[in-house]
Amino acid sequence: MADKLVTADWVQQHRADAGVRLVEVDVDTEAYKDGHIEGAVAWNWTTQLQDPVRRTILDKTAMEALLSKSGVKPDTHVVLYGDNNNWFAAYALWLLEMYGHTNASLMDGGRVKWLGDQRPMTTAEPAVGAAAYTAKAPDPATRAKRDEVIKALEGGTQLVDVRSPAEFSGDIIAPPGMTETAQRGGHIPGAKNIPWARAVNEDGTFRSKEELQALYGGQGLKADEPTIAYCRIGERSSHTWFVLKYLLGFKDVKNYDGSWTEWGSMVDVPIER
Repeated sequence: MADKLVTADWVQQHRADAGVRLVEVDVDTEAYKDGHIEGAVAWNWTTQLQDPVRRTILDKTAMEALLSKSGVKPDTHVVLYGDNNNWFAAYALWLLEMYGHTNASLMDGGRVKWLGDQRPMTTAEPAVGAAAYTAKAPDPATRAKRDEVIKALEGGTQLVDVRSPAEFSGDIIAPPGMTETAQRGGHIPGAKNIPWARAVNEDGTFRSKEELQALYGGQGLKADEPTIAYCRIGERSSHTWFVLKYLLGFKDVKNYDGSWTEWGSMVDVPIER
């Protein structure tokens, strides 16, 4: 299995290797057109990583079509990066793993790091030969749904709210400019508020393992206890899911992609402020 975290140096050296596919996934779906790493293809989180009708992830058929179109084969090393410190790159990696493609990595720091280093960019889109990809059935071990979160309120599962303190307190429901929202503000009872941004340096790279252990351990989180991370729509919590699972070695950690837009809109579920 490939290392789950690769450096910008590694990407610059290996981006053109046979068997490596760079994928950019941005919050700003127009960012790729303004410039990207040579050889990278773009995935649009709004149209390609979501079901077009229901509020849920893309299904197995759509994942197979996306990977095939991107020239990804079962043994391809997919390296993901994006803006906002890899929010949706982490979300895409979470989806890949759910459908059985574990040969995937994040580029540490994403676009922030690459641009900060003044590394080369291009606006040319690569010519990619299509493949024929067959995905596995989605693995429920990586995804938490609402019933499991409701069950977690009984105890025995750690809940991590990775949103900002203002969202956690209910002062705001969503960050400025974000359209996906909820009916109520606040947080799931018992959740610990550890904003995703505390896990990264100014250049977008992840903090050291020792710093991350102090951050999450200081809030009482234990690597051997079941853990569920959530945010607003599941992208920021994918970032924290990656940290807990791959940088800190948590054994059982899931991403609740329904997150606050679901919980804050459900009738008669408990909310704290």
